[in-house]
Amino acid sequence: MKRYYIKSVLALLSLSFYSCNEVTSPSPVYPLPTKAQVEWQKMETYAFVHFGLNTFNDSEWGYGDSDPATFNPARLDCEQWVKTFVNTGMKGVILTAKHHDGFCLWPTKLTEYCIRNTPYKNGKGDLVRELSEACKKYGIKFGIYLSPWDRNRADYGTEEYIEYYNKQLEELLTNYGDLFEVWFDGANGGDGWYGGAKEMRRIDKRNYYDFPNLFAKVNKYQPDAVIFSDGGTGCRWVGNEKGIAGETNWSFLRSVDVYPGYPNHWELNSGHEDGDQWSAGECDVSIRPGWFYHPEEDEKVKTVDELTELYYCSVGRNATLLLNFPVDRNGLVHPTDSVNAVDFYKNIKKQLNNNILADASVYVSDYRGRKYSPKNVCDGNFDTYWATNDSVPSATIEFTLPHQRKINSLLIQEYIPLGQRVKSFRIEYYDNGKWNSVKTKEKTTTVGYKRIVRFEEITTDKIRVMFEDARGCLCISSVEAYRIL
Repeated sequence: MKRYYIKSVLALLSLSFYSCNEVTSPSPVYPLPTKAQVEWQKMETYAFVHFGLNTFNDSEWGYGDSDPATFNPARLDCEQWVKTFVNTGMKGVILTAKHHDGFCLWPTKLTEYCIRNTPYKNGKGDLVRELSEACKKYGIKFGIYLSPWDRNRADYGTEEYIEYYNKQLEELLTNYGDLFEVWFDGANGGDGWYGGAKEMRRIDKRNYYDFPNLFAKVNKYQPDAVIFSDGGTGCRWVGNEKGIAGETNWSFLRSVDVYPGYPNHWELNSGHEDGDQWSAGECDVSIRPGWFYHPEEDEKVKTVDELTELYYCSVGRNATLLLNFPVDRNGLVHPTDSVNAVDFYKNIKKQLNNNILADASVYVSDYRGRKYSPKNVCDGNFDTYWATNDSVPSATIEFTLPHQRKINSLLIQEYIPLGQRVKSFRIEYYDNGKWNSVKTKEKTTTVGYKRIVRFEEITTDKIRVMFEDARGCLCISSVEAYRIL
């Protein structure tokens, strides 16, 4: 039987008071996520697909002058993609509906530079629809990436292009069902074909596209979609394409400062502690060195161990993992990519399968009443949490195990619908009659939706987390311990 202790006579008197009076809920600490943003972060991992003319022209950033006739996958099967993603535990997929070369994977009437003018299905194909329908069939979510930059368009850099881009976006927002994310890249302006001009074009990244209008359009047609860009507003880039979030990682940005193409990208890795806009981090990384398929990279697919490390450096640091699959020239996810991704998922499930604290007794230095009992951190329910009193931003939670266990990692979650709070914490274990700090190479600062801290293996029957500072009273949804092998 589990025991839940509280500290001091004052706390006991407080409980007597609570038994006669309703306990108030913790006040939110702003900024707050929307319901859609919370559900988005619960997805944790989802897929990216880069596929298009670049795939068939051995290119990463197409110049905009490749012949659409080169796009001719012989065995394209979006269901094969989606079944792969399901088997890897991915909860959704984002498709590059148009990359920087301007080639469109749907039969738009707005340009001739699209799938309508390819040999694929004799010009009758619509890859956006095929993938969205496969997602519906197998129960995962669908999102789109529409590059603002277009190296094919003669009118790029003019107001006419902005009108064209808006119409493209509306087509995708209104014709393919619900979208969970809409992706706006920050790579904008440079050299291109531009209808044969073959020149360099520079644009004002902050103002040219009128992003507030584009974001409003997404919110109008897809109110539950999270908007990705360097500046949010729904989620943000983490400043690198390595899949690694900052050890300190705030889910906030200063809205007055950031925008798509924001030059101080290193700030995005940790967010802004003083930010006023909720924009949690998204870690985008490819399973291969390139984003598009290249045959010579078949032997360079990330290993299970490398993918596992990326999980701990993204999801384990209060971010999500967007893993790219470069679909091959047959139109399929390559077998090596599939096998490694599936085995990666199995490895994570195995490593985080046995919560050592499930049978522990729990002691806390403070809590605000029965509804916010420390037992909530062990019940596996994200929506129940241990909370301290309003004036208590620092407190200790201690776990006593039935017998000594080997431990090398701790998982902590905050109840983020009420805001991100924890600013610093410390993990200690009991050995030889005294408390000792675990030895970790990571900063133990922020927590957020999920933080997984790995450390040198210890053997103990007592472990505790000392929350040293927070932006308000503590709201801790989960604490779990594991021995990761």
